[in-house]
Amino acid sequence: MRSHDVLIDGYGRIQEEVHAVVDGLSVDDLHVRPGGEGNSLAWLIWHLTRVQDDHVADAAEIEQVWPNRGWADRFGLALPVDDTGYGHTSEQVGQVKVASGELLTGYYDAVHAQTLAFIEGLEDADLDRVVDERWDPPVTLGVRLVSVLSDDLQHVGQAAYVRGLL
Repeated sequence: MRSHDVLIDGYGRIQEEVHAVVDGLSVDDLHVRPGGEGNSLAWLIWHLTRVQDDHVADAAEIEQVWPNRGWADRFGLALPVDDTGYGHTSEQVGQVKVASGELLTGYYDAVHAQTLAFIEGLEDADLDRVVDERWDPPVTLGVRLVSVLSDDLQHVGQAAYVRGLL
């Protein structure tokens, strides 16, 4: 097994969990905020997808799916197009309203497809390429891909918890 096979498996698990968490829920269920202020399932899935879209596209030096393939328009959120949800206030979390679970999973699937297409073309040596020099030590492609994988799995786990509360 090569390193890109491990990454493909890991990102595939995110996709499986995103679908498991969202499938069968009503629009109202997607917007429930635990305790009235917590992150909704819709926000968690949108956010993890935006982060993957933003970070992988940046590392791959390709365009993001969100602003370039019509997803920002389909969602119609009152947020800047480059917003990924980092640092959102409770009010901003509440602004992430979706028309359906299919919209969320459709966007995730589009980002997932772009992510896999990029990862499938990687050689092991590519993972050592520095993609972000703002950190000490600088961030390599391998570290960035694992970081996104970890962050997404945490957020989909949080979404599963919210679903369990329903």
